[in-house]
Amino acid sequence: MNGDMRIYEDYVVVKALENGVNIIGLTRGKDTKFHHTEKLDAGEVMIAQFTEHTSAIKIRGKALILTRHGSIESGK
Repeated sequence: MNGDMRIYEDYVVVKALENGVNIIGLTRGKDTKFHHTEKLDAGEVMIAQFTEHTSAIKIRGKALILTRHGSIESGK
């Protein structure tokens, strides 16, 4: 497997702990830009994956975030 394919191996699970949690995908490249947004309500779960186009994910609101590196709670 080449290095480019490794980005497809990582998943991030985001569970909203309140209504109105925003998940924002940010682009790769010279200029970082917003390219996708989702809004979750309490109890909703989104499974996201880093891709050749997505280099970062920004989360606004209270949510539980699970990765292979561990978990963290946002919005505290």
